Amino acid sequence: MEAAARMSTKGQVTIPRAVREALGLHEGDAVVFRLEGSRAVLARTPDLLELAGSVTVPADKQGLPWDEVLARTHKARGNARR
Repeated sequence: MEAAARMSTKGQVTIPRAVREALGLHEGDAVVFRLEGSRAVLARTPDLLELAGSVTVPADKQGLPWDEVLARTHKARGNARR
């Protein structure tokens, strides 16, 4: 799909409706621009909360503070934590 838009004097561009609908964008959603050579790619920023529950947490690490999870992981791998 291609859709054209014109940039304002303030550098603003309205994302065409067809693109917003294809990406599922709504008012207030965050987007990211990625440069690929001489092109810019617009992508929807993933909502990390949507990933909640998609990865199982080992029983020995459930409920621990993140610092402790990292420390145990480094220890198990034989890495010195910096």
